Amino acid sequence: MAQYTRIEVASIMKEQGMVPLFYHPNIALGKKILKACYDGGARLLEFTARGDFAYEVFLELHKYAIKELPGMVMGVGSITDAAAASLFMQMGANFIVTPSLREDIAKVCNRRKVLWSPGCGTLTEINNAEELGCEIVKLFPGATYGPGFVKAIKGPQPWTSIMPTGGVSTEETNLKGWFDAGVTCVGMGSKLISKAVLEKEDYDGLKIKVKETLALIKKLRDQ
Repeated sequence: MAQYTRIEVASIMKEQGMVPLFYHPNIALGKKILKACYDGGARLLEFTARGDFAYEVFLELHKYAIKELPGMVMGVGSITDAAAASLFMQMGANFIVTPSLREDIAKVCNRRKVLWSPGCGTLTEINNAEELGCEIVKLFPGATYGPGFVKAIKGPQPWTSIMPTGGVSTEETNLKGWFDAGVTCVGMGSKLISKAVLEKEDYDGLKIKVKETLALIKKLRDQ
């Protein structure tokens, strides 16, 4: 069962401003990635369930987080059907992220008061997601739409909370564009937890990058 309600998770996403996301089949490596992000100040992370037996990896990582990383909120991304969402929620997933808008996933998550963030690409999809109870909409793929799309949506709908994923980097100019447009937070994968970090096992470098990125987001918001 989830340790955090959808309102609590939404608040943490907003406060942190960034949702690190990654997938790797190696459990030992995954624990080190989690620890590096945690030591860098991140208190929320999305495990993208993209590989075979990903549920086994998530289960072990989540157990590790609960035991060793107090306050770390673990969720799962790349979920494409209600059955998968239910499986990961049984393992304690605190939020579910999907590449597209699916009503079946909304229903099973709402039933347990677990935050779900669907990938949307049109105003109609965003409105439909909000009518289904979505707190934070995932704009995906973010690079296709850009900050201008977010700004256009926030004009008539200032209540809409948006998390772009894909096309978000740690560069100040990139982040400034998104936050100036009014995003609630950003999802960041390979631009943060890069292939080089994974191959070189540069966990100290990742910790520093997470810390720097979180500080940059805070600075941009305070301006």
